[in-house]
Amino acid sequence: MIKYDENGLVPAVIQDTQCRVLMLAYMNEEALTKTLQTGETWFYSRKRKEVWKKGEKSGNVQKVRRITADCDRDSLLITVDQHGHGACDDEQDNYACFHNLIMSDGPGQSDLRPQREALSWLYANIEDRKRSPKAGSYTNYLIENGLDKILKAFGEEAAEVIIAGKNEGDEELIYEASDLLYHLLVLLVHRKINLEAIWEELLGRSTLSGN
Repeated sequence: MIKYDENGLVPAVIQDTQCRVLMLAYMNEEALTKTLQTGETWFYSRKRKEVWKKGEKSGNVQKVRRITADCDRDSLLITVDQHGHGACDDEQDNYACFHNLIMSDGPGQSDLRPQREALSWLYANIEDRKRSPKAGSYTNYLIENGLDKILKAFGEEAAEVIIAGKNEGDEELIYEASDLLYHLLVLLVHRKINLEAIWEELLGRSTLSGN
């Protein structure tokens, strides 16, 4: 049983699957129920006095992976797949709401901005473009033309990486490798294979002797 406060609210900390804190919001019983029913986050706006769905207008929806309550059951921790540009709806399109640095003895403020894992961020953007097509988008061009087109483009990029790898200098190889990774992510999104499955496979291999 969740313990709501005197206003009928419970705080919810939202984090992504890499355990990066995205935002803090509040839920009432209706918002929590809608979250459980739909698998996407809903919150209660204390300012507007209404229940709202995250990303309903911006497209920055949050697909719920796990919900846990603390020991007192009066606060929630919700792990999500963050879609779109991120959780923050400010004008700078920050990935997380906690980007205003006050004190730090570690990484600089730039490390709190979109230097998040680039592959996860790019995967989410490709997935978002698939869900919300945009005229003139190369990503949509690939997806709309189907698997054979995606594989053809991936094969061409792989060949260009091989050529760049034989040439002197790093700039060309970095450029072509980036193209290859992008096309690989388009293929994974098209096949509905998430990056967590890839991470798990790689982690599994790292435990094998000799690897």
